Amino acid sequence: MTISSDKRIGLALSGGVSRGPAHIGVLNVLKQEGIPIDFVAGVSAGSIIGAAFCAGVSLEKMNELARQTGWRRIAQWVWPRRGFLSFKKLERFLAELIGDVDFQELKIPLAVIATDLLNGEPVVLKEGRVATAVHASCAVPGFIEPVERNGLLLGDGGVSCNLPGRQVRALGADYVIGVDLMQPHLRRRSGPFRFGALALETLIQGSGGGLESVDCLIRPALAGFNSLRFGRAEYLIGQGECAARQQCDTLRSALRESPHPHLPRLPSVPGTPAQIA
Repeated sequence: MTISSDKRIGLALSGGVSRGPAHIGVLNVLKQEGIPIDFVAGVSAGSIIGAAFCAGVSLEKMNELARQTGWRRIAQWVWPRRGFLSFKKLERFLAELIGDVDFQELKIPLAVIATDLLNGEPVVLKEGRVATAVHASCAVPGFIEPVERNGLLLGDGGVSCNLPGRQVRALGADYVIGVDLMQPHLRRRSGPFRFGALALETLIQGSGGGLESVDCLIRPALAGFNSLRFGRAEYLIGQGECAARQQCDTLRSALRESPHPHLPRLPSVPGTPAQIA
């Protein structure tokens, strides 16, 4: 059953590199609880999951692919002029998965957040080729080659806005669910660099003020998990599911409260309201 509410629901998916499968765990639970999603905004790993979801890729397929994906599938070494790795393979992989589609062809409205590397400002991508926008949002400056698009040099959205709550609200959401995968953690065995790593994670988590812009925050217990390590999809999906279940009562209560109970639920796009695939 689907929860009936006149509120249009937005989902903001944070960056987190290899922690991305935790987003799938959250989606698994939202589907089980009948919570429909009308809008999505994603950053970096969140933009990959968001693009697949909004294109209509089934959760069964997404769970399967998460268990099979690693660095070799999405990255390749390049001459280190602008970065050490290229994510062109990621772009091709995504285009094969969802099709070579533009944003207006998606089943659910999506915004992808990247960063203008020349001025440090967030760039909201809602037009053009989806796979290229996701590529840009995932391009970690200094490590991954940036993407040139419309005269801009674009890199990882997490630099300027790691949890895009405001951006998904701007799409039309009345109620925003945020999923935060960035949890600063002091690694005591990492020598003097551990404090720098902690500070960097803290800056990324708070970039753009996204933590304060959501109505319900889902935070999988991932503190200390190596965000560069693939091969733990099952664990990450499980952590996402666990964190989402802890917020189910809050979501049910909030979404069933309706100031206008006689009004029908508003669709996100003309036609049938968007549902979880």
